[in-house]
Amino acid sequence: MSSVAANPHQVKPASYLSPQYIHGIYIPSALLIVGVAIVKREWIAYAAALAAILGGWKIYNNQAKKVLRPDKWQNFELTEKTIISHNVAIYRFKLPNATDILGLPIGQHISLAATIPGQPKEVVRSYTPISSDVDSGYFDVLLKSYPTGNISKHMASLKVGQTIKVKGPKGAMVYTPNMVRHLGMIAGGTGITPMLQIIKAVIRGRPRNGGKDTTEIDLIFANVNPEDILLKEDLDQLAQEDSGFRVHYVLNNPPEKWAGHVGFVTPEIIKKHLPAPAKDIKILICGPPPMVSAMKKGTDSLGYSKPRPVSKLEDQVFCF
Repeated sequence: MSSVAANPHQVKPASYLSPQYIHGIYIPSALLIVGVAIVKREWIAYAAALAAILGGWKIYNNQAKKVLRPDKWQNFELTEKTIISHNVAIYRFKLPNATDILGLPIGQHISLAATIPGQPKEVVRSYTPISSDVDSGYFDVLLKSYPTGNISKHMASLKVGQTIKVKGPKGAMVYTPNMVRHLGMIAGGTGITPMLQIIKAVIRGRPRNGGKDTTEIDLIFANVNPEDILLKEDLDQLAQEDSGFRVHYVLNNPPEKWAGHVGFVTPEIIKKHLPAPAKDIKILICGPPPMVSAMKKGTDSLGYSKPRPVSKLEDQVFCF
């Protein structure tokens, strides 16, 4: 086995016949050898050796490298901030190289750390990027800024060119295709981020996209006001494109002619939209602590396995 294949932080490219190799390695190597043959035929062997060395170096250098380290904090530079609303933004951070990937398994999250004035020690919080390892050269974090949120306020104050400390991956959830027949999801506010990560992975892995993932997904997404529904256009587009994914909205303060549910997520709403208790289903929950607590009680009352204080991958009801 080569040293490249043995490196756990390197990812094998999809195809050595991709345009980046054809135009960046094979054609230049051929031109080098042909040019040398025209000038001095006895140097062809040296030209071929040089082309092989340079080509091998470029293939190695162009392979996607996983950047995250679970035991080491790293600084990543903010390159773009997309304002979604008065207190929500998407923060894009640059990876060291354009071909690098974050190296985050689907379902896991990262830790962000910052030194906050007035705090006795460094503040650390966990977030799930809305980008994935399909995206190279950067990662995106969607974040809502709260008046009492130390990291969220710090992030909101970040300017392009400044950095944030990151470590990971973290978490007990690692999604694999067809791990269950049906996923039920309950999200509140920014708790949508781990759900979206998994939803996108499932849809990317559909048979029509060359995969084998047939997992059904139903998402209950609860918010206070219509403007609080994060990434609604993305969710609606995914539901429109994929018949195996359905989203059900719940609002405390709905607008007129609202077609979704009103109030809080109740056991009745869960029973109506999510899969019934079975060995081949899983319920995922993420949101504010009071909501998560209520959903644990709600699912327990409906006959799902009682959630543990700290969820494990094999649990029927998993709380992020």
